Amino acid sequence: MKICISACGKDPDSEVDPQFGRCNYFVIIDPDIGSVTSIKNPGSEASGGAGIRAAEAIAGAGVNTLLTGSVGPNSFSILSEAGIETCSGIRGTVAFALREYQAGKLAVLESPNASTHSGIKKS
Repeated sequence: MKICISACGKDPDSEVDPQFGRCNYFVIIDPDIGSVTSIKNPGSEASGGAGIRAAEAIAGAGVNTLLTGSVGPNSFSILSEAGIETCSGIRGTVAFALREYQAGKLAVLESPNASTHSGIKKS
């Protein structure tokens, strides 16, 4: 099982980033085999469609579960179609968010919890 966590950095000690579409990295952990990898979020610097690019990237990485803060309708649709369970309520470090998930303390999203374009960076 691959668990993806939206993060500011590349490793388990990195702070989580509650914005799915605009986070810098995705830290992907497979607790069954103990692997940790990271990928740069292709949506982090996108002028538009950040959530869509991010969702496609993690679906392509074979992720089963996403731990994040907010997910808009477009990315939620892609994640749902790919069969990716999405949980919200992350805080602290990537390692802490993983422990919270494993303890059943994160809420599973049944629908988007952010509006379209909510992650757009203001200049």
